[in-house]
Amino acid sequence: MSFEIEGRRVVLVDTPGFDDTTKSDSDILKLIADFLTNSLHTPRYKDGHKLAGLLFIHRISDFRMGGISLKNFRTFRKLCGEQTLRNVVIVTNMWGSVDPQLGAQREQELLTQDDLGFKSALEKGAKMMRHDGTGQSAADILRYILGNNNPMALQIQKEIVDERKDVSQTAAADEIEKELRAERERQKAEAERKQHEFEKRRPGDSVKKRRGEDKLS
Repeated sequence: MSFEIEGRRVVLVDTPGFDDTTKSDSDILKLIADFLTNSLHTPRYKDGHKLAGLLFIHRISDFRMGGISLKNFRTFRKLCGEQTLRNVVIVTNMWGSVDPQLGAQREQELLTQDDLGFKSALEKGAKMMRHDGTGQSAADILRYILGNNNPMALQIQKEIVDERKDVSQTAAADEIEKELRAERERQKAEAERKQHEFEKRRPGDSVKKRRGEDKLS
């Protein structure tokens, strides 16, 4: 989407999210990385062009910032790099779906609680802004980016273009792999817990099974 704000041309790109139901996080990362480094449809980093800003959208209507949101934001940070966080705006939307007082309370939690993931990014220069569904709030967010930010290369652009790394060698890819390993460990631990509970509930069956295995051996 391309348009003008106060005489300046703005290209707004909607990228797929890492919680896509039809593609893996690794596939999504490859799509985003290719767009950021090789796209022929927008000015390219390899030709000297840099992004003015990035938007991370978070629904204020969410009861809490769950595991998927946390995972997505951690990967987003690795894709951007810590230096580029000053060009990031965390946009809270869906304000019309919550009571204003409850929404403000959740916003304050996002701003101040360390375990939610946003606080440290805000301390490094990121900005949190509301999009209340109006054109005015959308324009305010874009004007903030245009007026306050200095275009910078993203970490993944430097890694792929300058350092000639494959996308699988980037920090964002490492984060995705780390999340996958953690999820496998969680699933393994849950399976072991359920097996342990099952054996505790039916101790006689477990003994009979072990005895049968002894006879077979």
